Amino acid sequence: PEQELIDPYYVGLRLGIESRCQALKIETVKVYHTDSKPDASLLQGASGVIAIGHQDEDEIAWLTRHARQLVFADFVPPSDEYDSVSSNLITATHKLLNALKARGYRRIGFAGWMEERSDDPYYEVRCHSYIQWMRANLEFDPEICVTERSVDRHTEQSGYRLGQRLMAVKDRPDAIVTCNDNIAIGLYRAIAEQGYSIPGDVAVASFNDISVAQFMNPPLTTTRLPAEEIGETAVELLLERVAGRELAKRINLSSQIVWRQSTRDETQRVEMAE
Repeated sequence: PEQELIDPYYVGLRLGIESRCQALKIETVKVYHTDSKPDASLLQGASGVIAIGHQDEDEIAWLTRHARQLVFADFVPPSDEYDSVSSNLITATHKLLNALKARGYRRIGFAGWMEERSDDPYYEVRCHSYIQWMRANLEFDPEICVTERSVDRHTEQSGYRLGQRLMAVKDRPDAIVTCNDNIAIGLYRAIAEQGYSIPGDVAVASFNDISVAQFMNPPLTTTRLPAEEIGETAVELLLERVAGRELAKRINLSSQIVWRQSTRDETQRVEMAE
């Protein structure tokens, strides 16, 4: 529960599952992921299981053994034999970067985290997609692509540390994309402490569109990932499986950029070009 509260995105996803089940009068039981696997009887006693977030091979195999029916939410397993619903983060990242480029930004930095299961600092999907896009469209500079592996890597504290690193670069970025809105909150503080303004000196754009994003100063441009809709759709997939559907489905829900004042608008871009 403590880890879930770090990122409100996952609270929204769970609420989507619970609200849909409540409307259909379906009882739900929450089983939190810890260092050890939960009691298998909790899964075996249910009509089906919705697994939220990334699962490694061992976890997928364990879930398959003990769940009568299984759907993955916010994660696409390697095998296409499983039902899954998610938002394509590769597409969402490329969409955001294309939009920033269209608004005149050219030196775009990135702030994110390292995945627990990898030693590659660029393995996380948004970071990897950012590098891929930068190499194809502008210029990738590893000096302004910063990640860290820390216990609070999803949080404001991590964003503050990453922001200090980015703003200390001699040729600082003119825009920064962060892995989530929490990172962006910490980034705001680091930028302000260095005496820079948003978006005058550096723009900030992010992912998730948590509720606080619209109340930041300035309000944060962010990519809305449909957390609640992912949860609701996962319930529908599970019910289809319980009813007898055998062919697996993979559903990809689209993202939406919510433009706010942390980035300049199209009018400002045109004026600068003139």
